[in-house]
Amino acid sequence: MNRVYIKTYGCQMNERDSEAVGQLLRSRGYSLVENEYEADTVLLNTCSVRDQAEQKAIGKAGYLRKRKESDPNFVLGIMGCMAQNRGSELLDRLPDLDLIVGTQKFHRVPDHLDRLIESMEGQGPRPATVIDLEDEESSQNEIRHHDPEKRQVSAFVSIMQGCNMRCSFCIVPKTRGEERARPMEDIVAECRRLAECGTKEVTLLGQIVTSYGQREFPRIGDKTPFVQLLEKIHALDGIERIRFTSPHPRGFRNDLVRAYRELPKLCEYVHLPLQSGSDRVLKLMKRPYSVDRYRRIVDSLREAVPDMYFSTDIIVGFPGETEEDFEATRQLFEEIGFDMAYIFKYSPRTGTPAAEMADQLPQQEKERRNQVLLEILGDHSRRRNESLIGHTQEILVEGRARKGEGMFLGRTRGFRKTIFPGNDRLIGELVPVKVNSATVSTLFAEPVLTGLEEATRVAAVG
Repeated sequence: MNRVYIKTYGCQMNERDSEAVGQLLRSRGYSLVENEYEADTVLLNTCSVRDQAEQKAIGKAGYLRKRKESDPNFVLGIMGCMAQNRGSELLDRLPDLDLIVGTQKFHRVPDHLDRLIESMEGQGPRPATVIDLEDEESSQNEIRHHDPEKRQVSAFVSIMQGCNMRCSFCIVPKTRGEERARPMEDIVAECRRLAECGTKEVTLLGQIVTSYGQREFPRIGDKTPFVQLLEKIHALDGIERIRFTSPHPRGFRNDLVRAYRELPKLCEYVHLPLQSGSDRVLKLMKRPYSVDRYRRIVDSLREAVPDMYFSTDIIVGFPGETEEDFEATRQLFEEIGFDMAYIFKYSPRTGTPAAEMADQLPQQEKERRNQVLLEILGDHSRRRNESLIGHTQEILVEGRARKGEGMFLGRTRGFRKTIFPGNDRLIGELVPVKVNSATVSTLFAEPVLTGLEEATRVAAVG
């Protein structure tokens, strides 16, 4: 009864939440298995950003319910954003659920699972569905657990929970609550422990990560708490690369732009959500910046680091988005030349202002606009990757590639996936490679040998 499988939908925040829950379960004596067929308990960590994500999770839960016909002690739980958003109404669709746990209650999962299993093993009546959705003070401090026996080359570190923005299309403030920051010293200590276990790269996570600690910590000079945190992590021995996601354009003040120039460990890659290239649509979305302000942020970052890589979020087909609005988005999208983008077809979320707006666009038109931007993205990404052919890039080696004997996977500082021939000793190391070829999404390279390495190789062959 102690084998658990956790399936995660959605963003890096959800991945990190699942990882923390998994480690809490291990410390309680549970074992985590690789697939649902080996498990006594399946937990679905869900996403509510788009309806499609919710439907996938509901479909999977509906399929798993069949397990109960042959195994009455099989435990099925839903946790995360969809649990928080839909709550007990999930039981209308999935009456056999054992567990519904919200976004501030992840750390309570082991306790709830213990009680469920103890009740079943006692041969008593099956307990009613456990529903735990209430707010909990300081819950943001609970997403800090990592497996100490597992070396993570690159690790996610949650620095805050919640969102105080009120974008008209977004359900996140409802599912994640108000902004709550973790203590700075706790985050730094977590990163230090990771470094001691061999982690070379950390990615800081938050709904709006650049808003970190604005209410909890004072500025020092012109430096926001977020930049202060970057500096403290930058000073840690063993941490070689720092990333963060997901920021908001309003967070890119002079101190953060300057940090890209002054902190060598801060990778020259930034995820900068745009959403729309039309000022009119941005106002409808309740996004507090203009297209001109966004351009100036991009220009300032490229001035600080000329080789900066950019990714973004775009929503096409927002209610009332005209062809003229979309053309403005298309032009800006092409002008900036994003290296990567998450392009979403607008999905109404019940309870958000946008879901009640007039002029909802037909799905076919959303699909068309989506494809236009995808083609632009593909062209630019291919050209950017091909510009690296013949050049040396530093990659952090993550592990074996999925395909190819003796092939390994790493990422450049610009977050380009790179495949190269290597060996297990390189995992977790920063390795220079020469790029030989490229596709839209991947670089193919060979290691650059130093004089000593080349002499050692020749001697070994001889």
